[in-house]
Amino acid sequence: MSLFSTPVRRAAVVAAALLTVTMLAACSSDDAERDESTGEITEASDASVFSLRVGDCLDYASLGSGDISTAGTIPCDEAHDVEIYAELELPEGDFPGEDAIDEQASQFCYDEFAGFVGLSYEESGLDFMPLQPQQDGWEGADDRIIQCLLVSPSDVTGTLRDSGI
Repeated sequence: MSLFSTPVRRAAVVAAALLTVTMLAACSSDDAERDESTGEITEASDASVFSLRVGDCLDYASLGSGDISTAGTIPCDEAHDVEIYAELELPEGDFPGEDAIDEQASQFCYDEFAGFVGLSYEESGLDFMPLQPQQDGWEGADDRIIQCLLVSPSDVTGTLRDSGI
């Protein structure tokens, strides 16, 4: 049984498998403009994927597919269609392989979904995609972070936390 029961959700999983972080991002120092006291993004910009945090809002179109090094960040009080809702740091060690990371990332994001949105994945109109390391980032940039991206089919304003959508 697949966690992703519709063709649209299966397509998102295929896209998510291609959405990986590369070592190129480690060379970038671009950080999102943030409020010093809250840490919230204050200005739309392209930022290194290594500077992204839980709670950040993004533009889905800026992610593209394949290896990415930057993402279009947007203040959450402006229209956006992606929000980072969870993060997991994987343990040090040898790269476990793309399939193992894909499986762990998908399961982790699925498990965190209902606690953030307020509905189960199956009941929700939202989707998720993991942003995950690949082998060159793991070995060359010590990238061990999985981030879960909550994806809305249309623009939203504000957080999707406890939205029940």
